[in-house]
Amino acid sequence: MVWFKAFLSGFLATFIFHQALFGVFFYAGIVPNAPYNMSPVPPLGVPSVVSLAFFGGLWGMVLWPVLARLGKAGFWLMAVVLGAVGPTAVAMLVVFPLKDIPVSAQSWVGGLIINGVWGLGLAVFLTMLGARRLSSSH
Repeated sequence: MVWFKAFLSGFLATFIFHQALFGVFFYAGIVPNAPYNMSPVPPLGVPSVVSLAFFGGLWGMVLWPVLARLGKAGFWLMAVVLGAVGPTAVAMLVVFPLKDIPVSAQSWVGGLIINGVWGLGLAVFLTMLGARRLSSSH
């Protein structure tokens, strides 16, 4: 059940934290694309934001084993740090080149900020869903 909570936490953090900050950046003129992109993506044709949230859920599962072992302060700090660094590095070094999206210092900084906020959201939802409580009993 804790793995489902980790997935759901990452999924929800994408919709609520990641995309909300992305929207702030969009309306401030910092990024060119609007949040909550509903354009279908191959191979299943699901909306882009749902695909992104699915991968957010997978990242939640990847980060959970590390976060589960940490004390309270380390849990929150590392959720932000690992949330910022892991997904941003994969996006900039793998996903963007595969999609022929240019990588710049601005995209690195923006990615670190947005994904760090996603990591904070992950920690919030892990705590709200009780996964954090479960891990502290081990």
